[in-house]
Amino acid sequence: MHITQLNRECLLHLFSFLDKNSRKNLAKTCHKLLEVFKDPLLWSLLNFHSPVELKKDNFLLGPALKYLSICWYSERVKVCNIEDWMKNSFQRDFCNRHENTVRDFLLRVCNRCPNLLSLTLSGCGHVTDDSILLLLRSCPKLRTLKLENCARITDGTLRAVTLHGGALHTLHVDFCRNITQAGLQTLREQRPSVVLRAERSASMIPDSQPDKKLMLERASRKLVQL
Repeated sequence: MHITQLNRECLLHLFSFLDKNSRKNLAKTCHKLLEVFKDPLLWSLLNFHSPVELKKDNFLLGPALKYLSICWYSERVKVCNIEDWMKNSFQRDFCNRHENTVRDFLLRVCNRCPNLLSLTLSGCGHVTDDSILLLLRSCPKLRTLKLENCARITDGTLRAVTLHGGALHTLHVDFCRNITQAGLQTLREQRPSVVLRAERSASMIPDSQPDKKLMLERASRKLVQL
C-alpha cells in the first residue's frame, strides 16, 4: 500500500511522529500530503530550540495551538541576557536581530492562537512585560506560564497576571533577575490560587543603571569606613 492510500486519520497520526522539518519535506511530495500538513489538528503543540527556527515556514500557527515552548541555551544566545550598557556594538547588533524575531513571533501568536493553554519561555532575553501582557489579553484560556532566565521580565509581568491572568493556574518565574520579593508577595496575596514558583529570582542581583551601581558602591565604601 502506498502512503497516499491511507485515510486522513492515519496520515495525521503518522505526521504527528515527525519533527517540523520532516513534516514540511514530506508535504512537498504530493498535494494530498500537503493538505495533511495544513490540517490544524496537527499543530496543537510546538517546540522551538533556537531563534532561527521561529523564521522558518515548516509549521502553522492557528487556533488549534494549545502548547507552545520556546527554549534555547546556546552560548551565543546568552549574550542577549547581558545588561544593555555592557554589550559591545557587535553584541548589540546580534541582540537586535533576536529581539525583532522574538517580538514578531509572539505578536503572531497573540493574533492567531487565542486557545493557547500553556506557554514556556526559557533563555529568551528579549521577552518583555509588554509582550506577556499582550499574550495574557489575547489568550484568555492560558493556564500555565513558565518563564526561565528571561532578563527583561519584571514585576510588571506579575501585575499583568493579577489583572489579566484570570484562567492562570501555574506561574513560574525562575532565574528572572528583575523580579522582586515584594512583587512576588503582592501576587501571592492577590492571587492565592495561582501555583507560583520563583526559584532564585528574588535573590539574584537585579539590573540597574550604571549611575545607580556607582551610588551603591560608594554607599558600601562608606559603610566599610564606618
